Amino acid sequence: MNFLPIPSISVILPTYNRAAKLSRAIESVIRQSYQDWELIVIDDGSTDHTCDILHSYLRRDSRIRYMAHSNRNAALSRNAGIQAAMGEYITFLDSDDYYLDHHLESRYRYVCTNEHIDLASGGFCGDDDIFVKDCTDTDRMIHISQCILCGTLFGRRNVFVELGGFGNLTYAEDHDFWQRASGTHRVRKITSPRTYVYRRSEDSITVNYRQSTTDDSPPKNNE
Repeated sequence: MNFLPIPSISVILPTYNRAAKLSRAIESVIRQSYQDWELIVIDDGSTDHTCDILHSYLRRDSRIRYMAHSNRNAALSRNAGIQAAMGEYITFLDSDDYYLDHHLESRYRYVCTNEHIDLASGGFCGDDDIFVKDCTDTDRMIHISQCILCGTLFGRRNVFVELGGFGNLTYAEDHDFWQRASGTHRVRKITSPRTYVYRRSEDSITVNYRQSTTDDSPPKNNE
């Protein structure tokens, strides 16, 4: 029996009806300067042609894995990826976003050379002139740079396992995870290199949450 080698990094990509943008995200992983990775795509009940797109990549690259389940939410999809991950380090990528070519290498080198750090976050560019609702005070707007972007989290696998992954929340599950990790592990927020490209779609969770706090409707589940 042939076994795939254990990768250094597991990239977890949850997606929901993002077929038009999914290839850009996946291609950005394939183009990484650091190649010792696996990519786990979690399809959260998509009704578009996401599955067809994924199958073409599965035939091309054995490092890409595909999991699908009924629509839950981004947090639980990421947790499914964490459970399946084999890498020593875990990171994320939202399907609206993409990596610059040296993203994984920069994060891997950072945590390896700073052995006192278990989890890092930050270093993004793109749609950064954005203000969102503060998850702790919905009457207040804060700049996106003050937030924890889940896609930029990069940490040792044991951090995610020991904390049980993300809470079953519809908004700011990344902030909640960061707060819990800060109490038990060594964390560091970084500003550079800015190698994670953030793109906010019109139906993203942050947009829907901003609207829901004024019209009392629940935010949609879009990764």
